[in-house]
Amino acid sequence: MPANPLNPTDLYDVRSLLSDEERMVQDTVARFTDERVLPIIGDCFDQARFPIELVPEMADLGLLGSSLPVEYGCAGMNAVSYGLVCQELERGDSGIRSFASVQSSLCMYPIYAYGSEEQRKHWLPQMAAGKVIGCFGLTEPHGGSDPANMKTHARKDGGDWLINGAKMWITNGNLAHIAIVWAHTEDGIQGFIVEKGTKGFAAQEVHKKMSLRASVTSGLFFDNVRVPEANRLPNVKGLKGPLGCLTQARYGITWGPIGAAIACFTEATEYAKQRVLFKRPLAANQAVQLKLADMARRITLAQLLSLQLGRFKDAGKMQPTQVSLAKWNNVRMAIDIAREARDILGGAGITTEHCPIRHALNLESVITYEGTETVHQLVVGREVTGINAF
Repeated sequence: MPANPLNPTDLYDVRSLLSDEERMVQDTVARFTDERVLPIIGDCFDQARFPIELVPEMADLGLLGSSLPVEYGCAGMNAVSYGLVCQELERGDSGIRSFASVQSSLCMYPIYAYGSEEQRKHWLPQMAAGKVIGCFGLTEPHGGSDPANMKTHARKDGGDWLINGAKMWITNGNLAHIAIVWAHTEDGIQGFIVEKGTKGFAAQEVHKKMSLRASVTSGLFFDNVRVPEANRLPNVKGLKGPLGCLTQARYGITWGPIGAAIACFTEATEYAKQRVLFKRPLAANQAVQLKLADMARRITLAQLLSLQLGRFKDAGKMQPTQVSLAKWNNVRMAIDIAREARDILGGAGITTEHCPIRHALNLESVITYEGTETVHQLVVGREVTGINAF
């Protein structure tokens, strides 16, 4: 071993490439995850319970809408800091990171980017404080990868809008005080802020999930839901609205699974050092070392990929294809590592007393939502060939 051994979870010293502020953000969220998430998250997963008691603490740390301006009660972090927030939260659980992603990128961001100044001032400070929870209504029951095939529609009725339709697989649905709902109109797809309790609006929680069990997933239903014109997002029309939100969220998702992979890799490594089989530690076997070395290699590549993507985003140069490449690579990396780590743990690996099986199950959702792996592969394929194969 060298005199100064490397950090197994950061072989290329990516941390040295971060600013002092970025390191402080990472350390703060890591401490929150270690002290507040990890002690309870296994039980939450078993019980299919989202730990809503953590939301005020996340808000106090500035983790909700963290990249939005301070004038709206947000933390004003840069993109790399937001990525590190996602990484450390998902080291705890994908459900915790999903909550922050939806609140920040899919609900607060469209109000900031597409809303009126009145909407920003009314909603964003309350959402940053965790007093108002949002959800994002785009995906529909008949299919998710083709959002242009949307059935939900809104029509003018006097000074209001009437919304009819349904959305499915909506994170935070039954927790949410507001839903950002996308619907067809005579003037293209538009976004609306639909408030909980509005007549004809209902949320129904999805049960019997084997993935994201520590997260709330719902269907949303709209039966002549009357929404005032003041609740329409005025500054965007067409699919570029919701797709722009998804690009923001996918960026965070490129970082999140790195945290899940690190958690699985760390637990598998420690177990392999301590577990004695045939009179020697499991880690002394070449086959096990090859698996652990490959995990470290893949984590390192993902870290560098997301860091460069974050620097692109902060410079205003990030392209959606680059996000697709990183989402595809990093979620695939994490799900493979979670499965390999579960294998190294043997029988013990199938229980939620250890994290790999929980992360593996969660990542089955992460690899599907906000663009399946195949969709992101085709996005990259279109970029390199100039031919649309969708």
